[in-house]
Amino acid sequence: MMKNKVLKEPIYAERIVNAVKLSCSMEEMRNKLKDYHDNDIAQSFEFLNRAERNLLYSALDAKWLAEIISYIDNPSQYIEEIEIDKLAEIVNEMDADDAVDLWRNIDESVKIKLRPMIDDETKTDIRLIYSYDDDEIGSLITTNYICIRENLTIREAMHELVRQAGENDNISTIYVVNDKGCFCGAIDLKDLIVARENVELKTLISYAYPYLYDNEKISDSVVKIKDYAEYSLPVLNRKKKMVGIITAQDVIETVDDEMGDDYAKLAGLSSEEDLNETTKESMKKRLPWLIILLFLGMGVSAVVGAFEGVVAVLPVVICFQSLILDMAGNVGTQSLAVTIRVLMDEKLNGKDKLKLTLKEMKIGFCNGGLLGVFALVCLGVYIVLFKGYAIGTAFLISGCVGVALLVSIIISSLVGTLVPIFFKRIKVDPAVASGPLITTVNDLVAVVTYYGLAWLFLIQIMHIV
Repeated sequence: MMKNKVLKEPIYAERIVNAVKLSCSMEEMRNKLKDYHDNDIAQSFEFLNRAERNLLYSALDAKWLAEIISYIDNPSQYIEEIEIDKLAEIVNEMDADDAVDLWRNIDESVKIKLRPMIDDETKTDIRLIYSYDDDEIGSLITTNYICIRENLTIREAMHELVRQAGENDNISTIYVVNDKGCFCGAIDLKDLIVARENVELKTLISYAYPYLYDNEKISDSVVKIKDYAEYSLPVLNRKKKMVGIITAQDVIETVDDEMGDDYAKLAGLSSEEDLNETTKESMKKRLPWLIILLFLGMGVSAVVGAFEGVVAVLPVVICFQSLILDMAGNVGTQSLAVTIRVLMDEKLNGKDKLKLTLKEMKIGFCNGGLLGVFALVCLGVYIVLFKGYAIGTAFLISGCVGVALLVSIIISSLVGTLVPIFFKRIKVDPAVASGPLITTVNDLVAVVTYYGLAWLFLIQIMHIV
């Protein structure tokens, strides 16, 4: 059973498992595992039993284990298996951001034993990152970077690079500070390596290098991070002193988290759910919006009830209610998705928003016109063949459906665009507020439009009974 499960993973997992199980000595195991990426070793943990993992913990040093564990999404189970002395060494060897992630997964009773064993530098880094809110850039930083002073010579800079590289492996970009310790720019590693000794260091420094502030909101910084496409960016406090860097890996994870949260919010959840959440926790996220939508849905039902006379006189119209509601909802969701994506651009001005609104209405009109004509023809034929109405009456009814579809789609496009813009304006997350609300508003608009047209056009004007 285990073998079949492993075979579904990359072939490396099976080989790593065999290396752990079949090696004659710890030395042999270490030599075999050196050929594999730390992430592959991390993914193989679930295919080993506890005794085999304990063997692995004994064979590998703390620095290697620190790299491996940093790739495990939920390391709680494995933390409990590691001896307290070895666990302390692992935390001390980790980058600051990885140490914080691991620390959050450690039971409080274990933390009490660990604290005296954690070195001062690691404690300082963990406290620094913990001082920021989860939605601030500072919560993502690592202190694993190379930093030199602006007034060094090329030889001195190279010497400093070699000295710091022993403890920090993010060396592709070297950050530079002035005599006051304030950030002033960055140097590409390649430029420093090829520079001649008589060249001034200042000529290699990019003084306009982009940076982020530690208290900036992550959601507001994602676009900026993506636009610069650097391997890492420095993070400064308000005094322009470096507190750390944010790496490309952190950026990828952040964008993924932002997309996951936005997707969850579009569904009316307070934040993204995962498989490890309890039923109670999931209910807390889902129930508030569902209660609001229940009352809004009652409002829609009340409006439908107000048109009971239309259904009583012309029962066939109820057959196409779901068609109108579904199409309006689909169009509103499309406009919402486009608008929220555009609103991520903090440089968007009023003119751009007006242009977006007009564009969505134009698209709604064109799509609504085509779908309306299609509905008129297809539904007209359907009503004649399957409902037994005369051709003239059938096409009047299908024409009413087509016009209602056109109007509903145009209004839904407008609502799907304006509602998130409005929420963005009043500093409310458009994703969390827009998704469920737009669905219900579009239902209300579609019902009023459809039954209103049926009452006015078919019953009052054309006198179809």
